[in-house]
Amino acid sequence: MAKADLDWENLGFAYRSLPQRYVSNYANGTWDEGGLTSDSTVAISECAGILQYCQEVFEGLKAYETADGHIVTFRPDLNAARMYDSAAYLEMPSFPKERFLEAVDAVVKANRDYVPPYGTDASLYLRPFIFASGEVIGVKPADEYQFRLFATPVGSYFKGGIKPIRLCVSAFDRAAPHGTGHIKAGLNYAMSLHAYMAAHAAGFDENMFLDAATRTHVEETGGANFLFIKKDGTVVTPKSPSILPSVTRRSLVYIAEHVLGLKVEHRPVAFEELNDFAECGLCGTAAVISPVGSVTHGDQVIAFPSGMEHMGPVLQKLYDTLRGIQLGTVEAPEGWIRKIC
Repeated sequence: MAKADLDWENLGFAYRSLPQRYVSNYANGTWDEGGLTSDSTVAISECAGILQYCQEVFEGLKAYETADGHIVTFRPDLNAARMYDSAAYLEMPSFPKERFLEAVDAVVKANRDYVPPYGTDASLYLRPFIFASGEVIGVKPADEYQFRLFATPVGSYFKGGIKPIRLCVSAFDRAAPHGTGHIKAGLNYAMSLHAYMAAHAAGFDENMFLDAATRTHVEETGGANFLFIKKDGTVVTPKSPSILPSVTRRSLVYIAEHVLGLKVEHRPVAFEELNDFAECGLCGTAAVISPVGSVTHGDQVIAFPSGMEHMGPVLQKLYDTLRGIQLGTVEAPEGWIRKIC
């Protein structure tokens, strides 16, 4: 099969409707058989639970063409498990994990002409989500839901190369203790939009959110986990029950310890520690690692020794290793790569 006629080098990071997506509906206590459809529209009642009480969870993962020409996904089982847990926390029916993986495979195969060629630094982004489609007016869980999974080709997250970004400590809170910060729900991202726009208006690229209870410890940004590197090369990741368990962060931590032989600490990180770190980065599906050059908190500016020109050496090794695993140029730990075709 021939690749679609697209400018693969200049895709950008935006939605493009593809020929096929997967849909399954939940009613009367069970998910239906589900399957592929060419219809990209969603028709729901004005009283649907998603519109009234924001019952929705989602995931994000990618399919890649590897160096040897195969099409693969990276640790989709972790996305399936996280969506399963997220749905349960919002009193929604969890989509079976094995069916999640089957849906991913089906959508990738059906749209394989849109998987960007190896070497373009682009990928096929996959967006699974579940939302309340049943009508509900009182505050309670809906009775009907829909699972959908669509794909769209996206380019490199970094236009013009990877450059360190500038953060500010947000005046807003991302997630309350014992709240929903640990699940991947749309409502968490809606909460971050005002803070994100305020940061941009002030000249910053992103926010650093501190814990809502004491505002003394680092949590995450609106959509990514933090990685810190000590001057001795130790990798430190913040620990909090309000932080989303990032698939990328968990993978990078494993690589740091078991592939690169680095010391790893997963613990609460006080904001006052930032001056002690040599490197800082954000990690997530879209960019893998976004290096951070500085963090501003009021009149205080913390500039990391790695600087504003390049990703620090330890973060660069982590980035290169993970990308190599995804693209088939570095041997993957067992079970990390799911070959689709």
